[in-house]
Amino acid sequence: MKAMIFAAGKGTRLGKLTEKTPKALLRIGSKSALQNAVEKITACGFDDIIVNIHHHPHMMTEEINSLRSMGYRIEVSDETGNLLETGGGLYKAKWFFDDNEPFLLYNVDIITDLNLSHLYNYHISHNGIATLAVMKRNDTRYFLTGDDGILKGSCNTETGEEIITRKEGPFNKAAFMGIHIADPAIFRYMSEGVYSMTGLYLKISAENDVQTCMFDCNWIDIGSEESFRAAGGDC
Repeated sequence: MKAMIFAAGKGTRLGKLTEKTPKALLRIGSKSALQNAVEKITACGFDDIIVNIHHHPHMMTEEINSLRSMGYRIEVSDETGNLLETGGGLYKAKWFFDDNEPFLLYNVDIITDLNLSHLYNYHISHNGIATLAVMKRNDTRYFLTGDDGILKGSCNTETGEEIITRKEGPFNKAAFMGIHIADPAIFRYMSEGVYSMTGLYLKISAENDVQTCMFDCNWIDIGSEESFRAAGGDC
């Protein structure tokens, strides 16, 4: 099965930690965040991987070559010239997903014991155009879902912004985990540009079933210095 690891971000919330090192190469224990992600997803059968790169591309290429020497199959999507965010980044890597099968999308800064096989099987059984892993946690940004898990909008409790794409309630708050399964049909709604996958999901959710799958598991986003240190990170 195929997967994309989003690893091109600059990691600006990590401050000085990412001035000379890409976020994906910050170390948790003895391994880089990228290696942790690769090991996590390949253990669940996603063994054909593409990684997008932008910040410190030469360092990223060296790490990827090291992982290849360990037997991992990894392709590179080079965004050195222009950082495309997750949506534009996936579309640039569209050529890689040529087997007409659902695929995994995984943020490199996520550490979790979430069961990826369960997420994939949930996606297959619910026939959505995508399935987003979500959880209950305190946050400022939430997806809004029905009792059936269908995406109906989003809200930001800090700014008060709310987007409703399906008017029928109820609307349950669910926090995105940075992990999702997408069907190849998603590319029909995509184009070149700089945009996020979350924005795309909201845009298409009025007329397409975008599923969510609720998890109760360990999860941490090491995208900030505080959370990186809490996870035992070391630059």
